[in-house]
Amino acid sequence: MTVNNCNELLTQIKWDAAGLIPAVVQDAQSKEVLMLAYMNEESLKLSIESGVTWYWSRSRSELWNKGATSGHTQRIVSMSYDCDGDTLLLRVEQQGPACHTGRYSCFYNAIEVQGASTEAAEAAEPAAERFAMLGHLESVIAQRDAERPDGAYTTYLFEKGVDKILKKIGEEASEVIIAAKNQDNDELRSEASDLIFHLMVLLRERKLPLDDVMRELSGRVGKPTTNKMR
Repeated sequence: MTVNNCNELLTQIKWDAAGLIPAVVQDAQSKEVLMLAYMNEESLKLSIESGVTWYWSRSRSELWNKGATSGHTQRIVSMSYDCDGDTLLLRVEQQGPACHTGRYSCFYNAIEVQGASTEAAEAAEPAAERFAMLGHLESVIAQRDAERPDGAYTTYLFEKGVDKILKKIGEEASEVIIAAKNQDNDELRSEASDLIFHLMVLLRERKLPLDDVMRELSGRVGKPTTNKMR
């Protein structure tokens, strides 16, 4: 269900005793959960009307526009509320780190859970885990883009810009061709990995989620291919 009227939306929301609702904020590209904040009626209206995030600070008792002072803004891609109407989900284009510590996400403190091993998850869902590395790589690249750590190769690519990224893609594509012509699968595996990595850096630079590419491929299944030969 889509709610187009702001006043109608406000009646669907179950505000807590303080007149607030928690808002889970997710990177629209990588799907990484970036932060949890709170909204009141005014900040929700401002977010909908402006297309960028506004929250209510419980500690300062005031409205705050994310990134107004840091420049780490959040453009809203989509917004929804859960089945109970007591939690919001915002998918955003995050500019820079989401966390005040300078980290990509506020959720960087890991908790060890007994039995929650990667090996167990892979054994339970081998099909779902087959391409999990691509999702993980997308998250890592998004983190590098946000935090720009000194000395990181990905930082170097983002700072040099799209022309440098495209140059690297061209170089790696050529290396893939050479490896295939040499019939060297070890070399081909390595060069194909380099090509995929640089392609995913380009997707991040262009703010194009990998999900969109997957949907494009899915939409082509069963359809006749276009013969571009003339």
